Amino acid sequence: MDPAEQVERLSKRSRDLFGKDYGFSLDYNEPISQRIKFSSKLRNEYLVAREPLPPHIAEKLPPLSRTSKRDDSTRKEINPILNDLIPPPPPPGTLSNTSTSTAVAIRPNATSGASNAPQVAQNQMQLTTHQQQPHVGTGGSRALAERRANMTQIRPEWHAPWKLMRVISGHLGWVRSVCVEPDNQWFATGAGDRTIKIWDLASGTLKLTLTGHIMTVRGLAVSPRHPYLFSCGEDKMVKCWDLEQNKVIRHYHGHLSGVYSLDLHPNLDVLVTAGRDAVARVWDMRTRMAVHVLSGHKATISSVKCQEADPQVVTGSMDTQVRLWDLAAGKTQTVLTHHKKSVRALTMHPTEFTFASGSADNIKQWKFPEGAFMQNFEPAHNAIVNTLSTNSDGVMFSGGDNGSMAFFDWKSGHKFQDIETTAVPGSLDAENGIFASTFDHTGLRLITCEADKSIKIWREDAEATPETHPGIEWRPKIGRQRY
Repeated sequence: MDPAEQVERLSKRSRDLFGKDYGFSLDYNEPISQRIKFSSKLRNEYLVAREPLPPHIAEKLPPLSRTSKRDDSTRKEINPILNDLIPPPPPPGTLSNTSTSTAVAIRPNATSGASNAPQVAQNQMQLTTHQQQPHVGTGGSRALAERRANMTQIRPEWHAPWKLMRVISGHLGWVRSVCVEPDNQWFATGAGDRTIKIWDLASGTLKLTLTGHIMTVRGLAVSPRHPYLFSCGEDKMVKCWDLEQNKVIRHYHGHLSGVYSLDLHPNLDVLVTAGRDAVARVWDMRTRMAVHVLSGHKATISSVKCQEADPQVVTGSMDTQVRLWDLAAGKTQTVLTHHKKSVRALTMHPTEFTFASGSADNIKQWKFPEGAFMQNFEPAHNAIVNTLSTNSDGVMFSGGDNGSMAFFDWKSGHKFQDIETTAVPGSLDAENGIFASTFDHTGLRLITCEADKSIKIWREDAEATPETHPGIEWRPKIGRQRY
């Protein structure tokens, strides 16, 4: 089929589909069909932008008047629904290339789509120019008012300061991964000594040691619906452990290099892993088959997260990108390129439909599903950010490669506590790094995995009050919400 004919057929089909919303039986040979086509486009794309001019500009323009009876008769033929959508044509000369009007109108001599297209394009250009240039005067514009409204900052909530509760030793290498089981009874850690250790969350005692990896264990996850523990490591292996028998029952083969992160889908029996081969692989948990290979990153994927609603998979990579994936199609849905340095950490809010990404340049907050930028958190680390964690109380934790720790208020981005980790006696200054962290399911305890081979548990100060611990003084900063 000729491409022109195919385009014409598709356009007619679209008009048949969307023209019914306006109560018309369309005839493609009449000018009225062209009006409907353009009016539907204008309504869908520019309905929000149609606004009255500011008073100081409206006074300078001549009043609009209908100079032709033909215009009135033409408007009477149109469906009443479109009368508000298609404004009356202005007198000749009132709209020019230098006009600041935001009126998006169809010219009165519109007889065909070819003659309408340049006028619509010109009006769209005028509309865009008017929106990009804020008005200066006493009245102001809605765009300027919205910009000022966006610059007002939320006052942060008070949070109690966090303090060290317990130090757990037992690993013989850097502790690189941690996860808490769904019943909040125990947690697991993986380290550079190639072992996975199970610890009692209440007492901190060692319950079990699992061996099987031949290199550092970089990721752990416990299934909430099955007695399974999943692990991945720098040995390219992804293992499924049966916690009733304490042995490996499945291997997932496919990665070409070290696997640095994994996560379980909250509803589906799906496992997502990612690592140095710059792809995220989606596995069927039971059949061990690769459902998708999510390719698009150009460097190591440091972190991967899953959630129930679309986008169901989020990845952060050392190519400075954050990608939101369409799990059903196996393709990228959105690419976020705001960071300037490697994105090593991701965290999702337990209740809100938002998430944060951590990099050495900044920690940024985003809104699902479109990946809209919300705000930058206050600068916290003069080092690489390795881990982020968030609890349901609106507290976000970030851990740096130099042992620095920061606690933020999620809504406002305010940093209410900034401390250094407590070094284990006998450790070097270079062993102050924090590699992984997680809150337990109550959000009352924070577990950090560090370079001094220790695991530290933190909790809020139960005796703190807003009077005794007012926290850091909050001072709004102009323009903090910019990139």
